[in-house]
Amino acid sequence: MDNCLFCKIINKQIPAAIEYETDDLLAFNDISPQAPVHILIIPKQHFNTPAELNNSYVEIAGKITAAAAEIAAKKQLNSYRLVMNCNEDAGQSVFHVHMHLLGGRKMNWPPG
Repeated sequence: MDNCLFCKIINKQIPAAIEYETDDLLAFNDISPQAPVHILIIPKQHFNTPAELNNSYVEIAGKITAAAAEIAAKKQLNSYRLVMNCNEDAGQSVFHVHMHLLGGRKMNWPPG
């Protein structure tokens, strides 16, 4: 997508502090962290929202979650939160599927 911020990061048009990369995924530090560790994990294939990850894309959804576990282990996080927002009312501000990996502090519920 031409105007997608995350696609531009994937294509190295915008710099990011990359933490993890495979042929299918990219993970980088959030520029507005909400926790000491706040990493965004994105598929390199563009999907607007998690609602687009239907049964045809179970493999990529699984890879995102597996990457989160691998990154958390490398960061020595015993506890962490994974979040995917779907559409604006749920808090999605960049319309490219992404999972937030948050850790390094006690997480409260509701989030905050």
